Amino acid sequence: MKTKFLIVAVAAMGVVVFAQQNGAPQGAQNNAQVRVEPVRGHIYLLAGAGGNIIASIGPDGILLVDSGLKQNAGKVLGALEQLNREIANRGGLPVTSPVPPKPIRYIINTHLHPDHTGGNEEISKAGKTITGGNVTGEFGDAAEGATIIAQQRVLDRMGEIKPEPPFAALPSDTYHDDKKLSHFFNGEAVILTHQPAAHTDGDTTVYFRSSDVIATGDIFTTTSYPFIDLQNGGSIQGEIDALNRIMDLAVPEFRTEGGTLIVPGHGRICDIADVAYYRDMVTIVRDRVANLIKQDKSLDQVKAAKLTADWDPRYGSGDRFVEAVYKSLSNKK
Repeated sequence: MKTKFLIVAVAAMGVVVFAQQNGAPQGAQNNAQVRVEPVRGHIYLLAGAGGNIIASIGPDGILLVDSGLKQNAGKVLGALEQLNREIANRGGLPVTSPVPPKPIRYIINTHLHPDHTGGNEEISKAGKTITGGNVTGEFGDAAEGATIIAQQRVLDRMGEIKPEPPFAALPSDTYHDDKKLSHFFNGEAVILTHQPAAHTDGDTTVYFRSSDVIATGDIFTTTSYPFIDLQNGGSIQGEIDALNRIMDLAVPEFRTEGGTLIVPGHGRICDIADVAYYRDMVTIVRDRVANLIKQDKSLDQVKAAKLTADWDPRYGSGDRFVEAVYKSLSNKK
């Protein structure tokens, strides 16, 4: 069943929490919540479905960055439907106002992990690809279902998973280096940048240019140390390079505060200062590990040195991160 949405201008800001959404799975998952937070203008954060989901909602429809866990896809759709009713009410319009329905048009996957791609199939089927005019040829004859966009390595890696995900869950439009949507979406350019060999080898950051909002995927989080997925092409130097590229793109409002808003793969909305602190932490840990490698220390000895003790109270145990850094610098999988 396709979900229809009412799209109108948004004037108010606030935090909206929606529990027990339409289509939510039965059982324990029914007690979970998808929390909706305004980011800026028509950009919203949907948290609680797995990895953070970013939604651009406007006259052209809905664009999502990531889709959360598979079991939470129904709750994401329910939260989007409820959000649009809230938007209609804020605009003084009745819910039954005959505003043309605007479906989900795009899902952009920042990387391959299932907490960010698991909802692809169900959420995509609830949407509709843009066709007609000068964009008809861009996506071939696919008229039903939202277009799933990802860097080529995401499609390659998902194709290696056993059992292979359903065809409808796979990216239907891929790119290699960088990509931008061929047209303004909801009044702004949407720019996709490939961050190679960082968290994985298929990471994408998404920049909403007019809104000045960056979605980072799991390159940057506020809840844990980086997960350097060596098996899927991640590396510590690529992680640092990616964080630096995010900082190059972001602009502070005053000193290092405010300005460009940065939405991590997990955790709260941030600004450039948060990314700078995180980048510095990652760089310091890398340098500490590299120094011990030069002294021919074993992995067990490096872990025993407690190189992340400065940040463990905030992020938890750093053993997995230190091990990934050690293996990345030693070129060991």
